[in-house]
Amino acid sequence: MKKAIVTGGGGFVGKAIIRMLLTRGVDCTALGRNHYPEVEAMGARSLSVDIRDSAKVDEVVRDADTVFHVAALAGIWGPWREYHSINVEGTENIVAACRKNGIARMVYTSTPSVVFDANDIAGGNESLPYPEKFLCHYARSKVMAEKLVLAANGVAENGQDFKTCAIRPHLIWGPGDPHLIPRLLQKGKNKELKIVGEGTNLVDISYVDNVAHAHVLAALDLHDRAVSAGKAYFVGQPEPVNLWQWINQLFSRLGIEPVRKSVPFALAYGAGAVMEGVYGLFGKETEPKMTRFLALQLAKSHYFSHQAIEQDIGYSPVVSTEEGMENLIHWIQHNEKTLL
Repeated sequence: MKKAIVTGGGGFVGKAIIRMLLTRGVDCTALGRNHYPEVEAMGARSLSVDIRDSAKVDEVVRDADTVFHVAALAGIWGPWREYHSINVEGTENIVAACRKNGIARMVYTSTPSVVFDANDIAGGNESLPYPEKFLCHYARSKVMAEKLVLAANGVAENGQDFKTCAIRPHLIWGPGDPHLIPRLLQKGKNKELKIVGEGTNLVDISYVDNVAHAHVLAALDLHDRAVSAGKAYFVGQPEPVNLWQWINQLFSRLGIEPVRKSVPFALAYGAGAVMEGVYGLFGKETEPKMTRFLALQLAKSHYFSHQAIEQDIGYSPVVSTEEGMENLIHWIQHNEKTLL
């Protein structure tokens, strides 16, 4: 692997992948909706590209040996047309450009949400099926995109092998996180969080450098033995955490009052259904405070076996959960004006 393109390269995971690739001497180009000077300061190129623009994608996705397709519209609320155009059609454009321009390897950033069927998942592996029904557009669109990527594994238009795989990291966190951690801190400060259900649910969490490491290992494997070709892999820390204990551990380190109040799961789920109905009726695109999917995520266990990725491509975390927490606390404390 000598030259890589990273879609979503200006984002949290994208920048972590680029940073890791640069340490290996890989020439990197970040594609994103905006121009990212911080990516250029790292030593990579930054191109402003909308992955929904097939002609532009075809123009820029070339002259590389590997594509990391990280870009996606995340979240649990919003119009289907947006999720479909970015996550599905955008992925179609990236795959088509790779195959047309002879880019032989592609690693796709997926999500465990592609197998979440509203039930507890305790140590599930990659044999879990895609669900038949979805409670959010994000999960549905990511299933469609993952299927596209894995189905594309094979022979490209020019007769060259085209190898693909998908990485499914869960609850990505760490220094620089613009999503999960700032949101938790804000809601914690405002005392807006309540434990949903019994508070005993275990979940996988994924430190951002470990997520990047998994992507890089997958790409290296695709260029070598290609054991990972056509496969999807769950990735996370070695052991799941109790979601609410982990949140309260973070809060206690930062002087934020721990979450003690709780709400029955059935009540939260019902409230989510009502809010979805009201927001849908009035066409509101802002995210409701509660949805059925969010209630399930906060109350159910969802953690996975990492045996397949360990065996196939030799993955093991480069940062422990304890070390990651120390890194996170240090970052938050040095950015307390914006985060606390």
